[in-house]
Amino acid sequence: MVKLLIGKKGSGKTKTMLDMANEVVEESKGSVIFINKNQRLMCDLKHKIRVVCMEDYQHITNSDEYIGFIYGIIGSDHDIETIFIDSILKHADIHEDNIPEFLDRLKKISQRYDIEFIVSLSAEKEALKSIDFSKFEVLN
Repeated sequence: MVKLLIGKKGSGKTKTMLDMANEVVEESKGSVIFINKNQRLMCDLKHKIRVVCMEDYQHITNSDEYIGFIYGIIGSDHDIETIFIDSILKHADIHEDNIPEFLDRLKKISQRYDIEFIVSLSAEKEALKSIDFSKFEVLN
């Protein structure tokens, strides 16, 4: 399952994701991953959550490389239950034009490996007209 948090910058998506991650990790029997642009949020997440800071991986520059990176994370830990991706539109040249394909690929990964993805998009829902929201659960 791929779940989306959508809204303009400053609308509380990151805070919601932090709270969700901290709740999920308490109930999870497997691993919880939180992918963020930088290390700013590390202190807000419980220590059992693996935090991945994308600024440490500056050579990931497009959606294909980003998907490959996610496969690498999955390959290194077969117990992953949930992956949070904060502000995906600020990572690896992922933008409103290629986000539908990216989300479709995440959905396939989710189904194949039984991993839940929770992804935040910093944009107005109306600006994301190319996304078929019926394929995903929108959390807000």
